[in-house]
Amino acid sequence: MPVGTAGSVKGVHVYELMDDIKAQIILGNTYHLYLRPGIEILKKVGGLHQFNGFTQPILTDSGGFQVFSLTGIRKLTTEGCEFRSHIDGSKHFFTPEKVIDIERAIGADIMMAFDECPPGTADYNYSRKSLDLTHRWLERCMARFKETTPLYGYTQSLFPIVQGCVYKDLRQESAHFVTQFDADGYAIGGLAVGEPTEKMYEMIDIVNDILPQNKARYLMGVGTPVNILEAIERGVDMFDCVMPTRNGRNAMLFTSQGIMNMRNKKWEEDFSPIDENGTCSVDTIYSKAYLHHLFKAKELLAMQIASIHNLAFYLWLVGEARKHILEGTFLNWKKEILPLLSNRL
Repeated sequence: MPVGTAGSVKGVHVYELMDDIKAQIILGNTYHLYLRPGIEILKKVGGLHQFNGFTQPILTDSGGFQVFSLTGIRKLTTEGCEFRSHIDGSKHFFTPEKVIDIERAIGADIMMAFDECPPGTADYNYSRKSLDLTHRWLERCMARFKETTPLYGYTQSLFPIVQGCVYKDLRQESAHFVTQFDADGYAIGGLAVGEPTEKMYEMIDIVNDILPQNKARYLMGVGTPVNILEAIERGVDMFDCVMPTRNGRNAMLFTSQGIMNMRNKKWEEDFSPIDENGTCSVDTIYSKAYLHHLFKAKELLAMQIASIHNLAFYLWLVGEARKHILEGTFLNWKKEILPLLSNRL
């Protein structure tokens, strides 16, 4: 899922998302949309779909990760979380019930439950208390979800989030706890937040041994192309990450042959297409030399081209993974492509 935190995937038009990149779903963020443009604006226009023109599904994070990253300007209680806006310092209070109401107003097709996301380095005692709080909040989210209805005439789903930091027993407990709600899908949160990569893979294995195989499994905030293929092998179905656009804006391109830094002088006289095997228009319209020039000249178009390419590449990658799974050749294909994905060109 391309990340459109504030209702926009940075540097990319909606028609490019749908027609060129062929994104089937994007992600928005409850915290950011609540603060700006505000829920009343979204209600008046008929939800985020009407506001930004994206006609495919939209998923919203609950805002938990953003709220809890506001170290020093938030206060956590069993009732909810008080925080100050990073925009103007104004004070706000999120409860599980309020978050569900906000996500109803945004009109997300998939809503995430309000949770606390502890850092990957959190100790066991903190992680235990955090998980207990997340589970109590999930019960309240589910109750509020059941007693409210969609505002814009289409169905919305609510995904619980598995937490537990890097502790096997907590992850197992959380995975068992969330399945009692028989949701349309389940998210795995609190990974890629500072823990070693191998620990992340271990936690995915543990959780996916418990989560239902016939329901969507969503790994939140992950990751590199290599991370994604490793997680797919472990049973993950959905991903989001700012990396394609954020790294693209900083001149890093992901390709099937490796990673390119478009500021490097080696591309200065390379007039070949950005990616001869690419799946979107920018890959063949523009050359490596031209993109190198745009980045050196600090032209805004450089960031747009790189973002479009990276998003198209990520979607190509997961599309290829799906194809090879259906053909029964995923493991062989993954073994062949994995070394290339982390190769520095």
